Formats: sequence, structure tokens, C-alpha cells
Amino acid sequence: MATLFAWNVQAQDRRDVREPSLPTQVCATLASKGDADDTGRIQAAIDRCEPGAAVRLVAAASDGRFVSRPLHMASGVTLWIDSGVVLAATTDPLAYDRGQGTCGTIATKGDGCAPFLSFSHTQGGGIVGDGTIDGRGGAVMAGHRETWWQLARRAQNEGGHQNNPRLIELEQARNVTFYRVTLRNAANFHVALNKVEGATFWDVRIDTPADARNTDGIDPGASQDVTIAHSFIRTGDDNIAIKAGKGTTRFVSILNDHFYWGHGLSIGSEVNEGVSDILVRDVTLDGTTSGLRIKSDASRGGLVTRVRYDGVCLRGNRKPIDFDTRYDPGVGGQHIPVYRDILLHDVSGTDGALILRGYDGAHPLHVTLNGVHFASDATWNIDNAQLSAGPGGVSPIPAGYDLSPARGPSRNCDASWVPFPTDHTKAH
Repeated sequence: MATLFAWNVQAQDRRDVREPSLPTQVCATLASKGDADDTGRIQAAIDRCEPGAAVRLVAAASDGRFVSRPLHMASGVTLWIDSGVVLAATTDPLAYDRGQGTCGTIATKGDGCAPFLSFSHTQGGGIVGDGTIDGRGGAVMAGHRETWWQLARRAQNEGGHQNNPRLIELEQARNVTFYRVTLRNAANFHVALNKVEGATFWDVRIDTPADARNTDGIDPGASQDVTIAHSFIRTGDDNIAIKAGKGTTRFVSILNDHFYWGHGLSIGSEVNEGVSDILVRDVTLDGTTSGLRIKSDASRGGLVTRVRYDGVCLRGNRKPIDFDTRYDPGVGGQHIPVYRDILLHDVSGTDGALILRGYDGAHPLHVTLNGVHFASDATWNIDNAQLSAGPGGVSPIPAGYDLSPARGPSRNCDASWVPFPTDHTKAH
């Protein structure tokens, strides 16, 4: 047993992460004014706030709605969104445009929009509170005849690139905290991280329709020491997508989370610079299309290693396990994906396709199955994979492999189904 797990001891966030707390110091309290443009007063309060303090948004007697154009967070400053408050993003594409005049259009590139909320080169601070940030992706864009989501779907059908704003973007930030807040209806990704060192997401809810294209929940990219814990995510794309397109991503912990509709808990597809030291523990995925997913191809592949899934329940998934090195089989390239030192421990599910597909005989998958239990009608689809079993075994046993049968289902699948929490009460 010690030999089996030894390589994965450090496969997690290296920080001592505990449940955050609400701020004790408030530098400004702003009351809502309905549908007025609140950008100026919110941004001014953020800019004047001292590090370590919070700007608190509270509901007026009759309304809790703030409307804003893009906002830029300052180092050490926390945005506290009170219960009953909705911070709504403007629907005007011009407010997000980066200067090329392409935001809100379909173009040859898709980077024409700034995010609604940005943390750029900041340290500390974050977003907390029991309120909501609403990206209004399903609202008709100002001056247009379609919503952000309709634009995204049309771009897919026409073969172009949508120019939709992300809801929140962290760029070269450090030690940022998201606590108890609800994020919904992003026009594009909800939270994207790039070159971030230290980020905590705790009791965060992300809620967007299943057919809203490219609305990933949380995407850590080129980042390290990230924890996503006690959170609930349902969205129109990946619930979580760990990426490494322009830098290595490592030391990520995904703990005690519950996912509903979406494309699953993913690594990839961009893993060029490598992904390592990932811990997924006590997570439930109910109704995601893929469940535990590692996806890449020869155009953007790299090394994915030291990944541990421990105590995972997979129910109602089309592909509960989906490790594929040919995500886009039509592309070529020299960036061959290599997945090794992957451990599934105490992982259970219902039926569906269990896919383990290595690139070729010279680049096989290396996966250990220890206490992996699926329904008898689940089907294995294995190609170019080297499998081993721990003492907990596996069932059903893949054809052609001499592995021990599983002893029983995961403890995490014993619990009844938990509905998505919409009232801000803590479910963990």
C-alpha cells in the first residue's frame, strides 16, 4: 500500500488551506440604486480602499441590484457582495471592447473582450459574501438582436470565433480568495486563471444553463497552489478545466465538491507545458457528460502526471472515465500527450463508457485502479494503456487484463442525491 501511494503524497495544494472568513474591516459600504450605472462609485471605492479591507455592496430597502461596466480589483482589496445583492454585468459590448471593435462579434480571433472583473498583478483580496455576480449571458446585447450565448452558438455553426467577455479573470495574481459567492450566467468562462500563485475557492456556486456554450466554471491555467473546495458547479461546458498552455499547472486540490450538468472535471485540452500533482477527493459528479476527464492531442499535448482521484462518485455520466490522448483526432503535431502516474482510488459509478486511450504503443497511459467499482453494464474502451490494480480491485474487470475484482462501491456513492443549493445555505 505504501508503495502504491508514495508518489502521490504531495499531489495537492501545498498551502495550509482552511475555510476563509468574512472581512473584519470595511473601507466603504455602497447601497444599491436599481438599474443605475454603478461603475464609477464601485471602482472609486476599490481604488481608495486600503489593503486588507473590503468594499461592501448592500441592498437598499427596495432593491439589491447593481449594474456595472468592467471593474478592476486592487491588491489586498476584497469585494463583499451582501446577501440579496446582485452585481449585474452590462450587456453593452462596447464596454468590454479591447480596441479592435470586435467584442460582441464573430471574427477570426476570439480575444476582443476584456473581462467583467479582473485581478491583474494583484496580491491578496478576492470576492466574498452571499450575493451574486450575474454575467447576463442570456440577455440580448445592447445594440444587437441576439444574446451572448446565441452569438457563441452561431460562431460554432459558422466556424468563426465568438468575442464574448469572461466573467472573472485572474492574471499573475497571488493569494486570492473566493468565498460563499454565487457566479451565474457568464457570457464566456466564469473564472479563468493565468499564472496565478495561490487561489482559494470555498463554498462557491456557479450556475449557468447546460446549453450555454463555452461557459466553463473554473479554469486554472499555468498556475499553482489552487484549492477548489465545498463548491457546487453546473454549467454549459467544463465544470472545471485544468490547463497548461503557457506554463505548468501543478499542486491543485479539488475537495468535497458537487458537480451537476456540464462537461465534467477536466484536465486539458491544452497541456503543452505539463500538469502535475493534482488531488481530487470526495467529489460527486451527477449528470455531467464526461466525468473524470483528461483530454489532449498532438497539437497541444504534454505530460500529465501524479494525479490522484480519491473517493469519487459518478452518477448518470455518458463517459464516467474519459482519458483520451486524441481529443481532436483530425489534428497533427509533435506535442504528443503522455499520461502517467494516474491513480483512481475508491471511485464508483453507474453505467457508461470507461475510456482509457493512450496515444500509441510508445506512449501508453499508466493508470492504477484501486477500489474502482462501476455497474456491470459499464463498458471499458481501452487502447494503448498499461493498467495495474491495488488491493481494492476493479469491476467490471476489463477484458484481457488480469486484475482483482473490486471489493465494493465507493463510500461517496452511499449518500443520496443532493440538489443544487440556491438559497446560500451551506450544504457541507
